Order: sequence, then C-alpha cells, then structure tokens
Amino acid sequence: MRDTASILHLDLDAFFASVEQRDKPSLRGKPVIVGGISGRGVVSTASYEARVFGVHSAMSMYEARARCPNAAYLSGRFGAYRVASRQVMAVLRQLSPDVEPLSLDESFVDLRSGGQTDFSAAGLTELGQAVRTKVQQVTGGLTASVGIGSSKFIAKLASEQAKPDGLVVVAPGSEVERIARLTVRQLPGVGPATEEKLLRLGIRTVTDLRAATPTELRRELGNSTAEWLTDLAYARDDRGVSSDREVKSISVEDTFAVDHTRIEDLEPVAVRDAVIVAGRLRRSGGFARTITLKLKLADFSIHTRSRTLLGAVDSDETIAAVTVELLRQQHHLLPQGIRLLGVGVSGFTQAAQEALFEVSAAHGDEVSVELPAVISRHRHAEYRPGDDVSHEVYGPGWVWGTGLGLVTVRFETRQSGAGPIHTFAVDDPALRASPVTVDPDDDMTSDGDPSLPSGPGWVDD
Repeated sequence: MRDTASILHLDLDAFFASVEQRDKPSLRGKPVIVGGISGRGVVSTASYEARVFGVHSAMSMYEARARCPNAAYLSGRFGAYRVASRQVMAVLRQLSPDVEPLSLDESFVDLRSGGQTDFSAAGLTELGQAVRTKVQQVTGGLTASVGIGSSKFIAKLASEQAKPDGLVVVAPGSEVERIARLTVRQLPGVGPATEEKLLRLGIRTVTDLRAATPTELRRELGNSTAEWLTDLAYARDDRGVSSDREVKSISVEDTFAVDHTRIEDLEPVAVRDAVIVAGRLRRSGGFARTITLKLKLADFSIHTRSRTLLGAVDSDETIAAVTVELLRQQHHLLPQGIRLLGVGVSGFTQAAQEALFEVSAAHGDEVSVELPAVISRHRHAEYRPGDDVSHEVYGPGWVWGTGLGLVTVRFETRQSGAGPIHTFAVDDPALRASPVTVDPDDDMTSDGDPSLPSGPGWVDD
C-alpha cells in the first residue's frame, strides 16, 4: 500500500448532458437527458437538474419521461463528446505518463510517476484545483470532480464524495475510519447479486463486513470475492495505474423499436454494423480472427454465434459476409422476434492473413453482400433530437424535434445565447446536417471503442 495520496481520479460531471448544455445555451440550467430516445431506450446521462426528479443513468426512457416530462431529451453527439474527452485526457497526461482512462469521462492518474514531489494536503489540494481549472478552460466550461488518495479505491470514492464540481483529498492513514459507514454496495465489484448474498448474512455496511468470519464469506461468495472484499473493508488496494489497458473486442449493437421477424429487415442492419466495426478495427491498427453475432429475442434471452477464421482480417466485405452467414444460421429464431442485433470482432493480431479465409454459407453457396454507400446508425431518421444542423439563411443550430415530415430547429451556438426556433420540411434543401466533429462511424452504443477500454454503452433507438 502507498504511504502517500498519489493516485488521482477525475470524473467529469454529468458529462454528456453537460456538453449539450455547454453547446446549447437555451438548455443551461434546465433538465437535460441524453440517451436512446425511443420507448425502449435507456438514459445514458441526466443533468443535475433532471436528477432532482429522480432520473438517473440506466433508467428506462419511459420512466424518465414520466418523472421529468419537461426535460430536453437528446440522442447525443458522440463526436462532440470525443473531442471534450481528448481535451481532458491531454490535461491529465501533462501530469503524468501513467493515465488510465476508464471511459470517456473518467480516468486515474499516477501522480507519483509524474514528478509530483509535494504530497502534503496543501500541495495536493493546490494540484487538484489547478487540474479542475485547466479542464474547465480547455473544454469551454465543463466541470470535473477530483479525488486524490492512496489507492484507486480511495481516489474514486473521494471523487464521488466531491460531486458535483468539487475536490476531496483523503489523508493517508485515515482510510479505514473513513470507509467504515459505507454500504457494501459502494464497494467496487459489489453488484446486485453480491449485495443480496451479503444482505442474507446480515452484512449491510463495511463495518458489518469486517465483523464477518472468513468462512462464511468464502462459503457465500467464493474464495476470490471473499478475499477481495475483506481487503477492501480495510482499505487495502494495491492495484496500479495502467496506461496500457488492452481492448479485447470491438462491437456495435442496435436495439429496435419493434421486434423484427424477417431476415430481409435484419440483413441490412447486420451489414451496416459489420462495416462500422470493420472501420473501427482498421483505425485501431489491428486485425481480428473471430466475428460474433449477438441476437436478443423478444423474451430478452440472448443468443450469440461466432466464427473463428483461419486468418485475421479487417475488410468490410469479409466481416459483413461472415456476419450475414451467422445471421442466416440463426433463422430459426426469427419467428420469436429479434429485439437487438449486435456485431463484434475479437481475437486481435497485428498481421493479416486474409488469403487463408473462405466465406461459405451453411447451404454451401457463396455469401455475397452489398455494402452500404453511406453508413448511418440511424437510417430511418435523418435528423435526431440534439443533432447539429445548419441552414443557408439562419446558420448553425440543433434539432429540437422531428415528426410528420417536419424538423424543428433552434438556431444558436455555444457563444450566441438562446436563439430562435423555426420549423422546416425534413427534405428542405436549405437545411443539412452539420459535419460530424470526429469519426463519422462513431456512436454511443459501442462497447469496444478501439481508443478506449471496453465499457457499457446504452440501448440505442
């Protein structure tokens, strides 16, 4: 264990929603909810104004609308979020070469390897405040909460206690007392299932966990989990900050507004998602040997089918053809209704061996696919709430709403102040989508972005 508070954890406050409020002046100070906007979507991020109404991430969009009907519901702009994230990560890398991103909006930093010499409470407070100020400057106003402690566990706990827009430095030696009243659910690795097992043992807090016998913990949780939680109960966490987290998969998922039962409806989605995955794979600089198709049925059961190739590939045509083959092999599931379709690749290598690969369907015929001329994750709607647009007369703005062949736009920018609203026909030639800020193939449903560690996404619309 470290004897200095030398690990920093930074977490951007309500990140996606804050970016939207920053760029859309009319939404500042108002509830904003970002996520899949269909009835089957879930909340990715809720602004603090929306959280007052009980809205939180992973909540169904249906429930969010019931709790906060007057909020702005936006689909999200991944390009803008990537830009802000890169700005923040650049600030952190000025502190230390050892920066471990956990997602777009949070990261660990090892201050000890960055040349920091003053680990006093005053010195760390000054450093933490400087980081928060710099983040706000480079991102145009986004706020961050920062925690500094002697371990990853303590640093992340400190940043949570600092929210929103605050700083907490935990002095070495005070950790055990500080965590005594935490609930077990606040410990890393404790999800609903583990929490339920602990509650059956009468263990609700860290203090209760310390009083439990090793035998009963091992019997209920298994050896490794019991040992991990026992260590955490006494603030023992020696995990280092790793700047080389290996990405193990790249994938894309689509959740449909209605269940699909026709292969003709699913194949174009599978091909489009395969092309998106292939594009990300190429940008990562690697090749993949395994291609996986994921289907979620109307009853929420999940079925996956994979194929491992003789060689490693990165081509649109190959990945799309294998994906279609796997989908056709699952045709018996279609009558039950397909709620979600996902495409993923894994088994990465640094060399291609595509010549070793042949595509053949289950019936022995060659699988041919027609690649989309334009890749879009939202082929059924050109404009989504929150999208950036521009008009030949009114200039830049964002989509306020769509429906019945119309699109309503609020014309404002980050610097302009709240702007006017106008409605147009959806095919008005004077109105067009603004260029995507970063990587047009990016979206917010991927659980394998090649430039970041894998992590949860949202259910898309």
